Amino acid sequence: MFREKRLSRKEILEEAESILEKAGFNISNRCCSRPSCFDFAARKENLLTFVKVHVNVGSASLKDASELLIITENFNAAPLLIGEKNRDKPLEDDTVYSRYNIYAVNTKTLQDVTLNGLHPLVEAGPGGYYVQINGELVRQRRQKLGLSIGKLAEMIGVSRRTLYGYENEMAKASVSTAYTLEWILGAPVVEPINIFKPPTGKKSFLAAAKRIISEHCFLKKIFKKFIQFNFKITQVKRAPFDFIASVPRENMKILGGVSLGKETRVERRAEEIISVSKVADAQPIFITGDNNSLSNKIPAFNPKELEKIENPDDFLSVL
Repeated sequence: MFREKRLSRKEILEEAESILEKAGFNISNRCCSRPSCFDFAARKENLLTFVKVHVNVGSASLKDASELLIITENFNAAPLLIGEKNRDKPLEDDTVYSRYNIYAVNTKTLQDVTLNGLHPLVEAGPGGYYVQINGELVRQRRQKLGLSIGKLAEMIGVSRRTLYGYENEMAKASVSTAYTLEWILGAPVVEPINIFKPPTGKKSFLAAAKRIISEHCFLKKIFKKFIQFNFKITQVKRAPFDFIASVPRENMKILGGVSLGKETRVERRAEEIISVSKVADAQPIFITGDNNSLSNKIPAFNPKELEKIENPDDFLSVL
């Protein structure tokens, strides 16, 4: 089904926040102090997601998607796009779309998942609609019915290789093929799609980012200090914060903002960092030459203070 009235980005954003709040999620402040690859973070128990809203999810850029994947990989969180259409076609209800390896849904699907416990089964892809098959269940039912791979493949109209791919969960099936497969096997074999599952794949966006080396000397000095502390640093360019620092021995994440000079919205950006940190269970900090302009709710350092700190314990003790 399609929505008759098309919503604006603001309306989609408000609806998405409302749905997640009703479902028991804690929602961060919206991130709008500067261009950001996500609009807000949301958490319910151990489930953490960073959400970006587009009226047209097809307009999501590779740059934003890459940044969003880098952030979510740091937190083992799920990136999620929410919108109304994909290029020139509306997003269908109970159907999952994908943009740069990030799931995209409309608000009706989001509502069904979070409030009604109804997970979508169908993913839209190039050339049609596809489903993920429970390969182990297919194998068990096939063997119980005394069917060889070749025979079952012939019955559902696919090659032996394709059926082997289904059984080993290496390939997705078309909706029509899945329907035929379930009818022959006499059992549901389609897996529901978890839109909040962190992306998996061979490519690590953190490894690919190579972001420790910054083009700005001020950031270089800051990152060099944290590297001396044995913190793992990821620079972020399209978020309220400028870097994510991982402190392995403390199992801690730090979201850090850096102000390189006069910044008119620095207080608002600091508030966003605090809010996102609270939802993501991270420690916010801000490094700036003007500590007095910030709320006392966020630990603030100027570069000279940071330079004087010799070991990580001294730094962590003031957070």
